[in-house]
Amino acid sequence: MSEDTIFKAVQCAVRAHLGQFRKGTRIPYIIHPLRVAETLIEYDCSEEVVIAGILHDTIEDTAITVDDIVRSFGEKIAELVVHVSEPDKSDIWENRKQHTIEYLKDAPMDVLLITCADKLDNLRSIQKDYTHAGEEVWSRFNRPKDYQRWYYQALADVFMSRIDKEPGTTLFHVFNREVEDFFGKEGKP
Repeated sequence: MSEDTIFKAVQCAVRAHLGQFRKGTRIPYIIHPLRVAETLIEYDCSEEVVIAGILHDTIEDTAITVDDIVRSFGEKIAELVVHVSEPDKSDIWENRKQHTIEYLKDAPMDVLLITCADKLDNLRSIQKDYTHAGEEVWSRFNRPKDYQRWYYQALADVFMSRIDKEPGTTLFHVFNREVEDFFGKEGKP
């Protein structure tokens, strides 16, 4: 791997997400995987983890296939992308989120790092949008605020239970603090 591979991943993700926007906004979707990568770089994650972070939504939300990622970036990165993708987008929201929570309890640390950076950026986007739109922001989601609170708190609980060493320790603490600051500490709806 080399820094060139990171730029190759950025180019791949830009092409894959072309024409997509963040929920309820005019912000090009590509901004999200780039911010996920920025977070992973900031917390000294490996190049493979950063590349998987850039590509983390390609299998789930674009025409890119696992085979495409294997051919361009190798088995390890493809495996990471598969592990951070929801297995069945047609299932109901509650089942998909519960599956994610359960899976993360035993997932490899690299998967936790990517997932945490992804969810941290999602949370920060919600916070920013909330500042502008207030409670209206929750209408953009498949489930209301109480469900979102439950999901983010459950993720924070899993991340905090999995603290081992850096690069995860500080990232997981940041996520936990931001969840508590935004939602408060409350349980499932």
